[in-house]
Order: sequence, then structure tokens, then C-alpha cells
Amino acid sequence: MIVATVCGVAKGGGLGVRGWLLLGLVTVVVLAATGVWNPFPAIWDWVDRSEPISEPDVVWQQRIGGTPRSVTIAGDAVVVEQRTRVEARSLATGTQLWERKADWSAVAGGDRDPVVVVGKLLVKGYEVLDPTTGATRRRDGDAVAVWTYRNMLVDARCVDATDCTLSAWDPRGTAPLWTVFVPGVRSGLLGDNPGLLGTRRLDAVRIDEEVAGPEPVPPLLGFPIDGRVHVLDTATGQVLQNVEPGREERLSVVGGRVLRITARSQDGACYFAISGRDSATGQEVWQRAGINLRTADSAGCVQREDPQGARNVLIGVSPDGREAVLDGYDGRLLLVTAAGEKLLAVDDRYALVRTADKRAVAGRELGTGRVRWTRPAGAKAGAALTPYAGLIADEKPSRLVALDPRTGRELVNLRTSANALAVGPNGMIIGEGREIGYVRFGGGGGVVPAPPGGDGVPAPGGTGQVPGPQDNCGPKRELCPDPDPGKDG
Repeated sequence: MIVATVCGVAKGGGLGVRGWLLLGLVTVVVLAATGVWNPFPAIWDWVDRSEPISEPDVVWQQRIGGTPRSVTIAGDAVVVEQRTRVEARSLATGTQLWERKADWSAVAGGDRDPVVVVGKLLVKGYEVLDPTTGATRRRDGDAVAVWTYRNMLVDARCVDATDCTLSAWDPRGTAPLWTVFVPGVRSGLLGDNPGLLGTRRLDAVRIDEEVAGPEPVPPLLGFPIDGRVHVLDTATGQVLQNVEPGREERLSVVGGRVLRITARSQDGACYFAISGRDSATGQEVWQRAGINLRTADSAGCVQREDPQGARNVLIGVSPDGREAVLDGYDGRLLLVTAAGEKLLAVDDRYALVRTADKRAVAGRELGTGRVRWTRPAGAKAGAALTPYAGLIADEKPSRLVALDPRTGRELVNLRTSANALAVGPNGMIIGEGREIGYVRFGGGGGVVPAPPGGDGVPAPGGTGQVPGPQDNCGPKRELCPDPDPGKDG
């Protein structure tokens, strides 16, 4: 019928513009149907082509199947967790390496020995996968919960509700490092990394909560079980304490101490006190009064939240309204901000602080309070600290900046509205919607990243040193052996 119409138009005095267009379309359809030539995939690729998500451009940019729930750099791979599946992509090129159906996934291990742990909701067991090949390294059929760390994996198995065991594994190990009995696991402790009693991180707009990747395992873990807290030594697997909080108390396990946080209502206000206890003896090691750790809401001083902080430090508010950073190990005040300043991010060594005039972000050194650097930033800028870089997400214009937290030297400065999803030794993953891309530290896009190196590895093609990961010794280096035991530190 179409051909007849075209011919009819020709008999009536020429095809005209519409006739020629119709004839061309018919010809293309015939060629595509017969397999001679099919331009439609190329046309669709052109229509669907993604705009660059940053300026300067990224090393690579890929569109994934759905909005990612988490993204983690695991050695030479990028692990992307989605709603019902997990996939890995090459850190060098962004091409897909493998894909698996899974309801949850998490990464354990460091830069040289990472693994991917996957499982299904309401189904016991998990698998430990190689991040590059997707091959199963170890399979477990009984665990109900898994906690993943940079140097350890901990899982929980339960014969019944009051008979459970916890086991620790080297991320790539095949035999447990230790196993210990615990009288049950709270019903909420299921799947990957269910909440334990520690600290909660400061939020930052456009910076993913898990941007830093897996953290080193703390010296102590606090498991909430039937209204009590079981304190576990992660080095030996020994349960050191079985503590019940008082009526006005909340327990937290931070920096190798068991903290008893009291919030007492009196005269229309909440009065706070913190007591740091030795994990083995339960004896009080330090105490402070008047620091509000933001664990209580305004109604009746009921404590429903873990204290804010990171690793071995806590964040609180002093009676005069200034924010303070406390050492969880000995209770020292590591930093007290000036009036009007706002803490944006903190780890064991540094803090990123918005200045009182809301026009800049400053890098401060914990312990001394020294200002290491200051750079302009908007009043709504967010920030985060990772083992490899500090991040600042700014608006108007929208920017993501990665910098050395010690010196403030820029590692990369992007004009982008994308989010920071993951940071690794030599670069970071950013993303917007279904688009993700890799940007290398120390230079523009388009260069394949070098394998992770040691501390202070030169960035390939860059102009300076990419900072190595911060050590994990804690503010008093309590987690690392003293090189000179006879010296009083």
C-alpha cells in the first residue's frame, strides 16, 4: 500500500518533499528488515548519549541499570549495589566485569585484599566473591548477619533465638580466627552491617554516607541483646562485659572504652554526664559533665540515638553552645570550636569546620586545634573525611573538591552537580542518577589509574603526592604497638 501510494504520487506530478521522505523511510525499513543495513541502533545510541557529568571530564562514564544504593572501590574494581543485584566494573575502563542477583552486598578488606560479600533478605547465609572475577571464594549457609571491615569480617549464626555464635574471619580467609558464644542476636541484626552501639557519622549533602569504604575493625564491638550490651574484644573474640544500662543511661562502645552516657531531666533542661569505663574491669577511667552528645531528644531527655563521631572520637556540644571533639579513649578535649563555627566532618586526626562567617571551610588538627588551611566555601557546603582525601561539596556553582586534609592541597576540583559515591587511593567515583564516572586525583580525566601504592604514592600524571591512607592507631595510638615501650608517652 505504501509503495502504491508513492507510485501514485509520482504519477500525479512528482514525489515532492513528503514523497521523497516517505520513500527514504520505506527504503531504510526494507534494508533493516533484510539485514542489509540497520542504522537504528546507532541513531538510538546518539539520542541516548549521556552528557558528561563533570567538568573537567571523568576518566570514564557509564550508565548502569538502576540508581545505585552504594558504590565502593575494591582494588581494581568498582562494586555497585542496586536494589536486586550487584555488579562490578573495571576501575580502569568502567566496563562491566560481572553481575549477580543479590538483595544486599558489602565490601570487606583493604586495597590489596578486597572481597565482596553478597546475600539475600530473609535467607540465611552469604557468599564471599572476588571483586574482579565474581568467583566465589567462600560460601556460608547458616549466618544471619555479617559485619564487614577493612581487616576483618564478622558473622553471626543462631541455632535458636537464645543460642548464637559470632565468628571472625580474615577477609580472604577460609577458617575463622575465633568463635564465641552469645545468648541470642536482636531481631534487627540481620543482613549486612546491622547497627551496633558505636557512633553515627555527620551527614553531608551530595556525599554518600559510605564514601570512605570499609573502616578498620574497632578494638571493641557492642552488641545489643535483650536490653543488655555484650562487649566483644575483636582481637581475641572474648566477651569482656555483659552490661545493663541504667534507667537514664545509654551505652556506647567507642575508642576501646565502654561509655555510660547519662541524660537527666531537671529544671526544664537536660543535664549530661559521660563516664568512660575500662572494657575488662568496668572501672571508670574518665568522666565529663555538661557535654551534650546529641543522644537525647527534647522530650524528657530520652536517649534514642548513638552519639555522633567517627572511629575513636565523639562530637558533642559544650554548655556555651560550642561544638567539641572528645577522645573516646581518655576523654580529652581534642578540639573546641569558636562561637558560630560548625563541625562538618571529623576523624581521628582532623576536623573540617565551617567558619563563623559561613564563607569558608577550615582544616583543623585534633589535639592542638591548629588551623592547617582555609578555603572559600558556601554557607551550605558539606564535607567528609576519608582515608585518602577530604571532600567538600559546594553549591552556586555546584562543585566537588577532593583535597589533602593535612595541607588543603587540591587533588581534584570538579564543576558538577553529581554526588561523591566512593573514594580510593588514586581517585573517586561520582554519580548522578544512573550515571557513574571515575575521576583521577592529581590531573584531568582520560588517564588510566595506576595500581594502589603505599603512603604518598605519586599520582600518575599528577603534580604532587596523593596522600596515603591515615593510620588506624587512634588519637593516643592505643591500637598500635609502642616502638619504645620504655618511653612514657
